[in-house]
Amino acid sequence: IDPKLMCKKHLLGEHVELHMLVGSINRNRSLNGFIRNGLIDTREINNRHTDLTNEMKRRGYKHTSELIYTDELKIGEIDILKNYKELCSRCSECRKNILKLK
Repeated sequence: IDPKLMCKKHLLGEHVELHMLVGSINRNRSLNGFIRNGLIDTREINNRHTDLTNEMKRRGYKHTSELIYTDELKIGEIDILKNYKELCSRCSECRKNILKLK
């Protein structure tokens, strides 16, 4: 999901979750639930962090948490449609932003 479409709560929340995900990977925690539900693609972790932090900076938020992810783990595939539907069902502000695209 394009970070520009996300409300403040979901933008910052995903940023925190991305740091937690890398921590889980570093501690060899299972990612099966994330993979099964189409929530992660480990090949895109660094790119996603960049996208999120660029949007945070564009909105004037302070960003000071560097993400260091060098793992060669290459698993997962993001189910984009499922993620859009889930976000729209959870957040009226994000839903409004997403529906503006149609």
